[in-house]
Amino acid sequence: MLIDHANKSITITRQAELLGIARSTVYYEPVVDLYGLELMRFIDEQYTKTPFYGFRRMTVSLNRNGYLVNRKRVQRLMRLMGIEAIYPKPNLSKPHPNNKIYPYLLFVAFLPASRSRGEGLFAPTYKRLAQPFLQWIYFDIFFQFKETTN
Repeated sequence: MLIDHANKSITITRQAELLGIARSTVYYEPVVDLYGLELMRFIDEQYTKTPFYGFRRMTVSLNRNGYLVNRKRVQRLMRLMGIEAIYPKPNLSKPHPNNKIYPYLLFVAFLPASRSRGEGLFAPTYKRLAQPFLQWIYFDIFFQFKETTN
């Protein structure tokens, strides 16, 4: 540490003041939680065997092996250790920006030659059938024909 306890010419108070730290920081000794270290060791071993366990399943595993602990403590310890369950993350189905986007050919086939820029519109229409919760879906194709004057 930067504080010299053996120095008699500058007091500890003055040394702490010069360093810009509180005097209580000089005397502080951190408390070591042995039970927490044991839990972290078990979590690490279990995570090596089953990396898909999240904090809830890890809590069940700890409780079955005789460690009485709740999920919040396991969640905090796993976050402290920097480990998390391996699972599919969101947005995995987004296309890569370099992938080519192909036109919808069925839509283009119904367009007149003068309307090839996609100005037509597919409008889904829902019709209720006799059975509840069933719907019949069909598409009406609408085109907006503009009058051309030359």
